[in-house]
Amino acid sequence: MKEKLKSGLQSLTDKSKKAWRSFSARCATGWKSFSRAVAKGWKSFSAMISEGWKAFTKTKFAIAIRHCAARIWDSRPMRSIRYKAGAWKSRLLNKAPPEQSPEENAARTEKKSVAEMVEDGDFTTEAIENELRREKFRHRYSGLLRSTVYALIVTAAAAALIATLLLPVLQIYGNSMTPTLYEGDIVVSVKTSSYDYGDICSFYYSNRILVKRVIGKPLDVIMIDDDGNISVNGKMIDEPYIKEKAKGECDIELPFRVPEGSYFMVGDHRLTSIDSRSSSIGCVSRDEIVGKILFTVWPPKHIGVEK
Repeated sequence: MKEKLKSGLQSLTDKSKKAWRSFSARCATGWKSFSRAVAKGWKSFSAMISEGWKAFTKTKFAIAIRHCAARIWDSRPMRSIRYKAGAWKSRLLNKAPPEQSPEENAARTEKKSVAEMVEDGDFTTEAIENELRREKFRHRYSGLLRSTVYALIVTAAAAALIATLLLPVLQIYGNSMTPTLYEGDIVVSVKTSSYDYGDICSFYYSNRILVKRVIGKPLDVIMIDDDGNISVNGKMIDEPYIKEKAKGECDIELPFRVPEGSYFMVGDHRLTSIDSRSSSIGCVSRDEIVGKILFTVWPPKHIGVEK
C-alpha cells in the first residue's frame, strides 16, 4: 500500500512539474509574441506620426506659425521680459544687469515700478492708476499670448492627426493614372471599409503607396482580351475614364478569379501601368488599402472630385 501511494505521489509530482513547465513555456512564448507585436505597432505608429509631422512642418501654415512666433519673441513686451529675467539672474549671481538700448532705457524711465515710485517720492494717485493699468495690460497680454499659443498647438496637432489617420494626403508620382490623375497632383483620401467598382484607391506595396482603380471585387472572375477589353463575371465593363485600351504587362493566367478579401486594381494608363495584371503586384488585400481617393486639392487646374 505504501509503495502504491508513494508511486502515485511521485507520478502526480512529475505530471505537475511537466504541466507547469509546459504552461511556463507557453506563457513565455505568448509574452514574446505580444511584446513583438506591441513593439512593431509602436514603431509603425511612431513612423507614421514622424512622417505626418515632417509633412506638416513643410506646409505654409507651419511656416506662418514660425514667423508669428519669431515676431512675438522680438516684440517690445518680450524684450522687456527678457531684460527683467536677465536682471533677476544678475542679482542672484551678483552681476551687473545686461545693457539696454536707448529706447528701452527711456521706456523704463517713463514706466517706473511701485518700489521706484515710493523710493523717489512719486507715489501719487495718478501713478497708482498708471501702474494698475500697466499690470492689467500685462496680464491681459500674457493671457492672450498663452491662449494663442495653446490654440495654435492644438490646431496643429489636430490637423496632423486628421491628415495622418482619417484623411491621408498623398502626392501622385508617375503617369499610371493619366488622364484622371497627373504626376505632382496632391489628393485627399478617406479610410473606409468597403470599395466599389471604379473607385480610385491607394494601397501599400513594397514600402511605397500606389494609386489604382478597382476593377474586380473578391471572387470576381476577370478576363482580358488582346485588345485590352476587360470583362468581369462575363460582362464587358464600360470604362469612359481611359483614353486608350491596352493589355499591357499581363502575365496572370486568364480567366482570373480574385481571391477572397482582395481586390483587382488596374491603372487608367493601361499601356504603362504595372498593376494587378502583373504577378509581381497581384491582387491587393483589404488590409493593404490606405483609402479611397476623394478629390484633388492641388494644382488649381486639377482641383475637383475624382470619379
